[in-house]
Amino acid sequence: MSLNRDSHGTLLLGGADLVALIHDAGSPTYVYDLDAMASEARNLGAAFEGSAHLIAYAVKANTAGAIVRTLAGAGCGADIVSRAELRVAMACGVDPNRIVFSGVAKQDIEIDEAIAAGARGVAAIQLESVEEVARVGARARALGRRARVGVRINPGIDLEGATHAHIATGHDAAKFGVARADVVGATELIESAPELELVGLGCHAGSQFTTLEPYLTAARVVFDLVRDLRAEGRLRSLVFVDSGGGLGVDYGDGCPVSPADFVRAARAEQRARGLGDLQLTIEPGRSLVAPHGVLLACVIQSKVASTGRWLMIDAGMNDLLRPALYQAHHPIVGLVQADSEPVISWRVVGPVCESSDDFGAHALARDPPEAVAILGAGAYGYTMASVYNGRQLPAEVFVRAGRVVGRTIRRSVDDWVEDRARAGV
Repeated sequence: MSLNRDSHGTLLLGGADLVALIHDAGSPTYVYDLDAMASEARNLGAAFEGSAHLIAYAVKANTAGAIVRTLAGAGCGADIVSRAELRVAMACGVDPNRIVFSGVAKQDIEIDEAIAAGARGVAAIQLESVEEVARVGARARALGRRARVGVRINPGIDLEGATHAHIATGHDAAKFGVARADVVGATELIESAPELELVGLGCHAGSQFTTLEPYLTAARVVFDLVRDLRAEGRLRSLVFVDSGGGLGVDYGDGCPVSPADFVRAARAEQRARGLGDLQLTIEPGRSLVAPHGVLLACVIQSKVASTGRWLMIDAGMNDLLRPALYQAHHPIVGLVQADSEPVISWRVVGPVCESSDDFGAHALARDPPEAVAILGAGAYGYTMASVYNGRQLPAEVFVRAGRVVGRTIRRSVDDWVEDRARAGV
């Protein structure tokens, strides 16, 4: 994380003064360090040690053009789940040959755009059910093109306790992926369809795992199946194996392994099964961007009662949904705070009229700071934001080498009022 304080106790992100930024951009505002994100991507790429690979950035983590362009410039492709994300990725310079399209309920129009992208379509449309084979085949025939497809396998592994239930995707009850028992049948259907080309097999166990074992357990399911089917003379057109994404970050509780650790371990498992000729695709999102973004918020007031002590800020669950949705805990710090300053526990809450609009307990100065930074907010923040309670979407600021290089502007209250007052009229 590229955070530190200057000699006056002012918080800096990538060298940018966050006090100055909140005065300039207003509140709440997301701030992102593009240099740190690019460095994260390059370091991850180095872990492949020159072997064939694709780092397909999960665009859903943060769709901002400055970020997608930065990661593309650092060697990343894209993992997308909608035609809107496909268009963003391509507009930001990502070659369709480096885009994989995931998702359980792709619309026909989305499949069409994926097949028609570039000269050969996207690198792979990831099929997540046996039924989807016929759907994609029908769209390819209608367009007179051949579609490159992969199969996302549901590895059927027990994830209880390994991550939050809402972001565990590799268990038998999940809606994601083709069940292990159906994978062979699905690949046979694809290989018998002249309009389809089977180029990849992969999986995605879930998100925010902080140990390697859940990822490697799922990857082994894929690698073992590919090895066995190739031994039978199958999968001749296969280009890649995909071990998914969801690599965890430290939200304050620790994360003893890094994405590079996973790459090295996955490559060892791949080589052990004689699959070194295949490209290894991974789909990180959070791990590339979360640590390098913060959400700035002003303190509205404190509230002290015999039952508790609250700090009320102008950012809420509409700006950062993760705490309400996943019971996630993001560290919160004052924008100005001396190391020697005594702290007490404040429960930080937002202005939204929901009890779940609660960012948890945090150690902050006894005299409340004027503004705070919610850390680890570079992923699944702005992309999940809403205008609930008539609140405006937050602004965004992008920095490089301590300087602002871009921003998105917050819509005014007047704009929202006009939109809603005229709705249906």
